[in-house]
Parts: sequence; structure tokens; C-alpha cells
Amino acid sequence: MSYPIIFKDGWRVFFMAAGLYGVAAMALWVAWLQGWAEAPFAPAPNAWHAHEMIFGFATAALGGFFLTAVPNWTGAKAAPERFVAVVAGLWLAGRVAVWFSGALPAVLVAAIDLAFVPVLAAKLLTQLMKRPKPQNMMFLVLLTLVWAANLLVHLDWTGVTATEAQGLRGGLLSICAMIAVLGGRVTPAFTRNALLRADETAALPVTRKPLEVAGIALAILTAALAVLGAPAALTGTVAVGAGLAAAARLAGWRTAATLGDPIVWALHAGYAMLALGLAAWGLALLGIGPEIGALHILGIGAIGGMTLAVMSRASIGHSGRPLVAPGPVALGYALIPLAVALRWAAAGWPGPMYGIGTLGAGLIWIAAFALYLVALWPIWTTPRPVRGAAA
Repeated sequence: MSYPIIFKDGWRVFFMAAGLYGVAAMALWVAWLQGWAEAPFAPAPNAWHAHEMIFGFATAALGGFFLTAVPNWTGAKAAPERFVAVVAGLWLAGRVAVWFSGALPAVLVAAIDLAFVPVLAAKLLTQLMKRPKPQNMMFLVLLTLVWAANLLVHLDWTGVTATEAQGLRGGLLSICAMIAVLGGRVTPAFTRNALLRADETAALPVTRKPLEVAGIALAILTAALAVLGAPAALTGTVAVGAGLAAAARLAGWRTAATLGDPIVWALHAGYAMLALGLAAWGLALLGIGPEIGALHILGIGAIGGMTLAVMSRASIGHSGRPLVAPGPVALGYALIPLAVALRWAAAGWPGPMYGIGTLGAGLIWIAAFALYLVALWPIWTTPRPVRGAAA
């Protein structure tokens, strides 16, 4: 059976899907905020918005990354086209079920939406077992945390528990823990490569083992505490520590030297938002600052910024093109911090100003991912060029 080219590689269909859904889900949210559209889903609109950006948009990005990276880590055979098509269909079925949950039984919605991550994880397990390393096997634990957080949300939506907020925060922090691990690998590595290409004598990023261990362990612990619903004082303290550790790691990675190279700088920006967001969220749990603003630093800045950086870089690199961000993508990188600043500020604005700030941040997000889609669509939908190699 012949499959469309987008199913040839995991990065094609899932990075395309993440961009499309990032625009579509945000557009519906913005339209609802303005009273332009009715909500077809069963949960409260703000809960749907949070759920779909975490368990819809972000998990698509994770799917594309893992289906691409794990075979490279282990030497295992890449997932065949039929598997990529099936697992992409499961992801899409979950989005449709939640989108139209107002007309479907809650248990059915849960069953459909919860199917994607276990199937993806099972495939990754078979690939990881070819060369099992603890630093890679840990991603199965993190995917389990993401799935458990989604389960908590659906248990609330089916009327079994009152764990919606716990599940949403747990899912957000679990994906942030993924970024702490993955971003902590690729950001200094890609920075090193870029600096050496420009100047073989350049000073290189520095990584320190104690900081690496602390940055990873505290981020994962923060996620686990969020999923478990641990006391706010404990979770907040650990989150502040995770943010400080992330900032300390980033301080050694020569961020200033990357400012002229958007495809590298964007990784640093995403990791900086992770550090800032973890610290701000931890402080909010301790009674300092608005939690909603901190959550959006993590959601827009860390998850949105880092996924945009990684998805665009991987798409360009794996298609055999030079690792240079197209102009529209580079502009998208720059728009994400602007959306973060506006949404964070809106959290403290009174009355109508809150709505204006939220609307503005949403529109900026849509613009960033629309630029990404326009620039990279030809890469996802056409064969790899005959000549040229990934840097």
C-alpha cells in the first residue's frame, strides 16, 4: 500500500499537525473569547483550551520528535509508514473526540483521547530496548506522567474525581520536564556545532555535571509532585529550585554568541523561558505573583518556543537542507517572547484590559505558527532533495 509522503517520516506528519493544530485550537479559543464562536466541547472553554494546548499541540510535537530521534539514538529501524499513519490517526481521533465532546459520552472521549500516548510509548520501547540506556529510558517515565495527567483530567470530566486542575498542571509540568532533559541536551550541543562552524577557536558552551543532574532531577520531581497533587509549599519550593538550576545551566551555554543565528538562538530563548517559568510558577505557589501568568510563561514560552525551535530545525535538517532558519520562521521565533510578555502582563491587568492582552497574545501565537506552516509546508510535502546533506 502506498502512503502519502507525510507519513514517510514521523517528523513530517507530526510537526505539520502540531503547527496546524496550534493555529486552529488557538483560533477557536480567540473566537470564543470574542463571542464569535460557540463552544462544541463539554468542558469549560478555559479547561478545553489548556487541555488541547498541552495534550493536543504539545504531544504532537513530542510524537514527531521521538519517532525521529529514538531510531537515531539506538540504531533501531524507524517506524514504518503504516505505523506513523495509524498513530497519527489516533492523535487526530483524540482531538476530534475532545473537540466534539459536547455530543459524545465522556467515557468514550476519554478512551479515544488516552489511546495515543500508550501506542506511541510501546513503539518507542521496542526501539529503545535495542540499546537501553537510562538517560533515554527515562522518557518512557515522562510519557507515563503525561498520560497519567491526562487521565486525571478525564476522570474529572467523567465525574469520577475533582482532578481537572491537577491534571492540567501535571501535564504542563511533565512536558516542561521533557524540555529540561531534551533542551539540556540539544541546546549546548547545537550551539557548540554552530560556534565551531563559524570559528574553530571559539569559546564553547560549558556543562557542569552537578548542574545537569540538578536541572533534570528537580524538573522531573516538580512534574511528579504536580501530577500527584502534592502540597503547594513543597511543589513550589522544588519548582523554584528547578528554575534556578535551569538558569544556571543556561548561563554556561554562551547564549550571547548565538544572537546572530536564529535557529540556535531560538533554543536558548525556549530554555530561558523554562527557567523563568518554573521559578515564577514556584513563587506563585508560595504566594508571590500570579499563577496564571507563570503558567503561560511555561506554556507559550517554554513549550511553544522550544517546540517551534526544535520542529523547524529538525524539519530543515532531516530534509537535507542547510541549517538556516527561513525568514518567516525566524520572525516566528521572535514573536513567541512577545506573546509571553503580553500574556504575562495581561494576568495582572484589570477588566477589559485583561481580555485585550489575552486576545493580543493569542493572535501573536497564531501569527508565529502560521509563519512556520507557510515556510516549512514544502519541506513536509516533498521528497528530500537529491543533493545536499543535513548539517
